Amino acid sequence: MVYADYHVHSDYSDDSWYLMEDVVRDAIQLGLDEICFTDHVDYGVKPDWQPQEVFKPGHNQEVKNVHYPLYFAELAKLTKKYANQLTIKKGLEFGMQVQTIPEFEALYSSHSVDFILLSIHQIDNQEFWLGEFQKGRTHQETYDSYYDELYLLVTLYKDYSVLAHMDLVRRYLDKNEDTFHDNKTKIEKILKTVIADNKGIEVNTSSYRYGINGLTPSIDILKLYHQLGGTIITIGSDSHEPAHLGAHINESKKMLKSIGFTHFCTFSNMTPIFHKL
Repeated sequence: MVYADYHVHSDYSDDSWYLMEDVVRDAIQLGLDEICFTDHVDYGVKPDWQPQEVFKPGHNQEVKNVHYPLYFAELAKLTKKYANQLTIKKGLEFGMQVQTIPEFEALYSSHSVDFILLSIHQIDNQEFWLGEFQKGRTHQETYDSYYDELYLLVTLYKDYSVLAHMDLVRRYLDKNEDTFHDNKTKIEKILKTVIADNKGIEVNTSSYRYGINGLTPSIDILKLYHQLGGTIITIGSDSHEPAHLGAHINESKKMLKSIGFTHFCTFSNMTPIFHKL
């Protein structure tokens, strides 16, 4: 059975100082067969690196998007160097907003990748993690706005592989309360679009370390995705440091199997590869 982590961050993300080669070495030590780097891009709230600016590996303090030339060059180097020990895939995490779709379209057309996570980390350039977007909204108003934005994105933008941490906003509201039934209509509409477009969703194991009651996305979302006929599903730790890498991947496989899923996916050139659970 393939042991793969499909949501991995390195110091090319502005919120991680985990050197890419250290990630690779640690993955090999853990016995991982495959990893996919999915470093952060969040147009609207973060600028790109400019040619005259100096990126300092392991010491970067700049809040910017991925340094694309360095990122893809190091990925190519490490893929070749560790070819006999680990499969390394090229990915990005697109932290999208409806108004930033043109920037992501241009980015996607400029680089060859294996895998794209579609995420929402902010709406109207207001960050969830800072509490900016939630301020002045009830929990239900926040959920409504979040799922409305996600539906617009999956309707308007198609160059992605899976939805990352589909109910992410729950992390910043009430971690103990699962509001699936209050939001089921919107969630179902999103999942039907995802399935019709031959896209997928992920199990994000960071729910364990964030103390969320249940999984991310919730068990009910995963069950609904299965009931609707969804089959494309990846598993990722959302790692930003060594303690996160590869965490709870095998437990997630068992959980997916208990729901009725028979396979999980890795990706190559934006095409899903199915592996038996």
